[in-house]
Amino acid sequence: MKKDQALIAAVVILALALIGVGIWGFGQRNKNQQLSQENMDYSGEVSQLQILRDSLFQEVSTLESNYQNLASENESLSGSLADTQKELSQKIQALNAAKSNSAKQANALRAEIQQLLSVKAELENSITRLQTENDSLRTRTGVLEQDLTLAEADKAALANLNRTMQDEVKKLTLANFKASAFQVELLQKNAKATAKSGRARQIQVNFDMTNVPEEYQGVRTIYLAITDERGTPIGGSSISERVVVNGQSMDLLAVAAKEVNLGANQRLSFTHDLEDKLKTGFYRVAVYTDIGLLGSANFRLQ
Repeated sequence: MKKDQALIAAVVILALALIGVGIWGFGQRNKNQQLSQENMDYSGEVSQLQILRDSLFQEVSTLESNYQNLASENESLSGSLADTQKELSQKIQALNAAKSNSAKQANALRAEIQQLLSVKAELENSITRLQTENDSLRTRTGVLEQDLTLAEADKAALANLNRTMQDEVKKLTLANFKASAFQVELLQKNAKATAKSGRARQIQVNFDMTNVPEEYQGVRTIYLAITDERGTPIGGSSISERVVVNGQSMDLLAVAAKEVNLGANQRLSFTHDLEDKLKTGFYRVAVYTDIGLLGSANFRLQ
């Protein structure tokens, strides 16, 4: 009984040992398989790492080559940079000099422009002034042309008046009994002299009688006549008289008359208030006696 139990125990123990050995062996197998797999994995990884290493070696080699190229290029560029910096410095200096010259030139140009603007303004002012003067000159030229036309008309009228007067003087004036040094003055209301036709209100006539022959001396009536350029007596010529000289008689219309005791030499005068305003033009004053024309003078009213 005890042997059987011992045998059973031994069998059990053996079985347990075998089981343990099997379990251990299975574990070792699994472990070996795992190690083999890990070894395979490590081998694959090593292979990949080798490939990566070779690739890195190639990249490092390429980088070293690039580095050498870059270092060489850097050295070249450093030299070029120095040259470029030197050239840039020279160009900056030249640019600064050019700026300085440009500033001077700009200042000179500004001054010149300012001067030109001033000259332009002066020229514009001169042009405006000349245009104004030209307009004034055109106006004055028109006035002068008008005055010239009037002057020519006045000249013709005066020539006609002089011709008439000379003819009359020849006919009516005695060679040795005549007046001279006529002075004719037109006065306004305030007794100031005027040449304006619309302002003349009074006429004063002064003349000399000199070297009067004895046979003509003594008390005589002297007449003052005023006519226009056509020989027409002016308004107020109300004194009518007939005079005879050199066998010729004429009817006379005078504005004034006075008795004068003539001597050898004297200065005589007439003052006459004008009844009507005289028109613009030439007029003639003449003084007579009963034996003829003593003399005459022309005057003009504007």
